[in-house]
Amino acid sequence: MSKQGKENKFSYIAAIKQLLDPLYTRLEKIDCKIRGENVKNSPRYYRNEDLKKLFGLSNNTIIKYRQTGILPYTKLGDIYLYEATKIEKILIENGQ
Repeated sequence: MSKQGKENKFSYIAAIKQLLDPLYTRLEKIDCKIRGENVKNSPRYYRNEDLKKLFGLSNNTIIKYRQTGILPYTKLGDIYLYEATKIEKILIENGQ
């Protein structure tokens, strides 16, 4: 596959992921309501790509914030997860 073909494939996959992520979130909320759980209490996590899109952070900034302890995280294999409630708390504390 050519370089252009690979780039098109990756952009297509990213576009599909962007469309599906809100659906997954809504389905999780519905599932919690069916099970009688409070949606606010269920942890929601951001991934690196989410932090880049939502907050405009670069890879280097995310790494620096993790290493300095500014950004609390959980590592699952090779994936870094950031609990949304902790990120929101940090933003509130810093007046964002």
